[in-house]
Amino acid sequence: MIHQTRIKPLNDKEPRDRSYVVYWMQASQRTRNNHALEYAIRKANELHRMLVVFFGITGDYPNANARHYAFMLEGLQEVREDLHDRGIQMVIWQTSPELGLIEFAKDVCMVVTDRGYTHFQCQWRMYVAHRINCPLIQVESDVVVPIQVVSDKQEYAARTIRPKIQKHLDEYLQPLRNNDAEKSSLHLTFDSFSIDNIDETLQQLGVDKSVKKVDDFQGGYSQAKMVLGDFIQHKLDRYDELRNDPTEDVLSKMSPYLHFGQISPLEIALEVQKTGSPGKDAYLEELIVRRELSMNYCYYNQDYANIRGIPNWAQETLTKHASDDREYVYSYEEFEIAQTHDPYWNAAQMEMVRTGKMHGYMRMYWGKKILEWSESPEVAYNIALTLNDKYELDGRDPNGFTGVAWCFGTHDQGWKERPIYGKVRYMNANGLKRKFDADKYVKQVEQL
Repeated sequence: MIHQTRIKPLNDKEPRDRSYVVYWMQASQRTRNNHALEYAIRKANELHRMLVVFFGITGDYPNANARHYAFMLEGLQEVREDLHDRGIQMVIWQTSPELGLIEFAKDVCMVVTDRGYTHFQCQWRMYVAHRINCPLIQVESDVVVPIQVVSDKQEYAARTIRPKIQKHLDEYLQPLRNNDAEKSSLHLTFDSFSIDNIDETLQQLGVDKSVKKVDDFQGGYSQAKMVLGDFIQHKLDRYDELRNDPTEDVLSKMSPYLHFGQISPLEIALEVQKTGSPGKDAYLEELIVRRELSMNYCYYNQDYANIRGIPNWAQETLTKHASDDREYVYSYEEFEIAQTHDPYWNAAQMEMVRTGKMHGYMRMYWGKKILEWSESPEVAYNIALTLNDKYELDGRDPNGFTGVAWCFGTHDQGWKERPIYGKVRYMNANGLKRKFDADKYVKQVEQL
């Protein structure tokens, strides 16, 4: 059963007397535990229509490159096969998604779509809603508790959003049943962009190839399930104790799959919840409370992608200390090639460049030091976001935007005032060494 609060009409049009319903897939690139897909199947069945899934792909999505596209295409290949097995045709066009959907939806009964939280995603949906001549219904599927059920404003910190999420968890932490499409759309004839050969597809799309595909991660639901199973079986028991130690491999590695919607946070939460593991609560805090806090931040803060979005107290204290002397000042290029004086920071940067993923604790240190070693807070913010978006598989994501913002004071409180940072939380190399063997971490990265 899909909770009604997940469903939101984006216009007031009536269904048209046409032969098929369209699910415009964007954020939720999966066939399992996808509320938008299941709702679309249900509506098609109620209207005695076929269902077609539409996906628009363009090679110039902001800050995306071959690393991101290859991972996404691996997932889309599996989605297309799974939909075919359910009697549903997937049509892919090489086009900007919102423009392609408007063209594709000229003669359809209705359109269902999933929900995103970044500016681009929200703008696309509203642009389409005002320009198609049939209903556009949005179904939220990439959070456990719908964002507006949790709160109607930007939350100050995890401690303020946590009780608001927790009071709804029993209601929303429920498995989603798959529906069967009553009418197959496989016999319909559409032109569709080929994604059979990923290298050729990247070439045809004209994707930025400056950042290469990584071997550490392969996209798709099947891979996500395999990685999740390994985490639950071999790592979850140690997660609470060791998650802040980058020399220990205990993290779930789910964030790239969550970013592309290749696995549902609901499915992950249900699988973890079934265990009696001592790491269960700590992991669900990260997966649900912290992750959905980042969705809240991006949805309610129009400046989430720049330094103007951080709290007033943080802006004031950083401005006050913007002219403080800095022992080290590095350019974007020096940061990018990991040419700082700090071997721990350099290792974190190289871990991200080589694997597409940086350990979460090092990500905090990494961002804090960019603030300390840049010519101004504004320059530092832009450098951190640019590097994160360029190299992280989960870049260009609410978690990424919020992670950078946290390094500059968002979802935190004022601390002891010091040069450069002002009252923003400070981190240093000695703090790393107190928590784990930092030199071991450097050696591990060197071997990647």
